Amino acid sequence: MLGILGVLLSLSLLMYLAYRGVDVIILAPAMALLAVLLNYGTPLFASYTQVFMTALGSFIVKYFPIFLLGAIFGRLLDDSGAAEVIARRIADLVGHQRAILAVVLACGLLTYGGVSLFVVAFAVYPLAAAMFRQAGIPKRLIPATIALGSFTFTMTCLPGTIQIQNLIPMPYFKTTAFAAPGLGILGGLLIFLLGVLWLHQRACRAISSGEGYGTGHLNEPSLESERKLPAIAVAIVPVLAVLVLNYVFAEHVIRRWDAVYLADARYGSTDLDRVRGIWAILAALLIAIALLVAMTRRPASQLNVSLTKGTVGSLVPIFNTASVVGYGATIASLPAFTTIKQWLIGLSPGKPLVSEAVAVNVLAGITGSASGGLSIVMEILGDTYYRIALETGTSPEAMHRIAAMASGGLDSLPHNGAVITLLIVCGLTHRQSYLDIAVVSVVIPLLAACVVVATAML
Repeated sequence: MLGILGVLLSLSLLMYLAYRGVDVIILAPAMALLAVLLNYGTPLFASYTQVFMTALGSFIVKYFPIFLLGAIFGRLLDDSGAAEVIARRIADLVGHQRAILAVVLACGLLTYGGVSLFVVAFAVYPLAAAMFRQAGIPKRLIPATIALGSFTFTMTCLPGTIQIQNLIPMPYFKTTAFAAPGLGILGGLLIFLLGVLWLHQRACRAISSGEGYGTGHLNEPSLESERKLPAIAVAIVPVLAVLVLNYVFAEHVIRRWDAVYLADARYGSTDLDRVRGIWAILAALLIAIALLVAMTRRPASQLNVSLTKGTVGSLVPIFNTASVVGYGATIASLPAFTTIKQWLIGLSPGKPLVSEAVAVNVLAGITGSASGGLSIVMEILGDTYYRIALETGTSPEAMHRIAAMASGGLDSLPHNGAVITLLIVCGLTHRQSYLDIAVVSVVIPLLAACVVVATAML
């Protein structure tokens, strides 16, 4: 009993202290070792060096190239002006009077194309502020609008998205980024439509009451820019290249390779299905980066700065997530976790989709991180869920899609790092904007996940 209480105490402290701003890289091992201490008889130092650090290192070995290339690609899009060009063109096409729809679509296209949601927030916010001011929509709705386009359907639902939440399940279920496209599109459409309807209704109500954009806001941006922006074709081609090449490599090229050598211990004693998705994304990103560099033709000094910023920018996110993975692996190694594991799997006997959705959502909510919660569940239960899926006739692709979608529900609670960063960028507070963020990135994704789980089970 003490061991289970220790696990629950460490989880509670992890959530609370993360909300208070304690760095997860420090917090995760500290909370893992606290749980170890409260599980009598478990060796402390061995749990840290042989369990925590091994799991952390394994995650970095598996996913660092994706974090690295993804961060570089996003930085190049931002620094070259391509992200701004895409956002502006979508605003022009949709119309500035439809500011909410334009911002959601701009954020959605950028994140779907592989740009980090943090980069998107910085890139789109100035344009969003100008459009909302022109349309007389309250500024307090900007964070929720950006969140809807960046943190939801393009992060977890749409097939092919290279956001890490869609990539983590691949090795465990032997899938690719395009797993269960029908379910993903269904969930994505539900989130998009319900989210836009909610924000539109909120904007209309505010305008009718005479609220308007407001004055005296913090961090008001200026759209004045002296840099030369690329043509829209130059900006959009690399983004489309990532999506198209990812699909071509995953579904038509790599799967035809003769990779029997992967069974060798030197290459991890694995098989092509477990690495096909990751290899496809790496190839797509490399080619897209080369295209972007060639088409924007920036000076070598500026290119080097972007590469350096992208490289450095990839380090904190992957170490944050890897530390959470190490935490999960340590918890999973404790004797008390056997009871918790049986409870999670037994939530819905014979229905692994339900159990998986609940487990991922709960852990994502506790850690305040979609990738962190998803990584913990996959590290602890990924192979178990894959085995149960095969035994019950459940599609591994559906398991992949539900895992990804479930990570984008309770993760956006107030202590979520992306939520906090977004509010800072917009110069707003939780009190002003969190209600609408919660509706579009917590409530609606949860409803959509329920619909998709029910559909998959049918």
